[in-house]
Amino acid sequence: MLWGIILGGVAGWIASLLMGGKKGLLRYIILGIVGGFVGNILAGAIGLGARNSLGAIIISVVGACVIILVGRFLFGKK
Repeated sequence: MLWGIILGGVAGWIASLLMGGKKGLLRYIILGIVGGFVGNILAGAIGLGARNSLGAIIISVVGACVIILVGRFLFGKK
């Protein structure tokens, strides 16, 4: 569980850097964990999956970026 929180924090931080999001450790962790969930759904839909921690971070970052884009679309914030 602790490892998942750490990976989520790293993934959320990377996604925020890529997308220019807001800062904050808790925000990174939540974004990364939810991004991992969304990323796994999207990756599974096209037949991909993570085999190690690096793959999990990449999938989580992609999912977190999707969440940021959807949030910006729905709420109009940059």
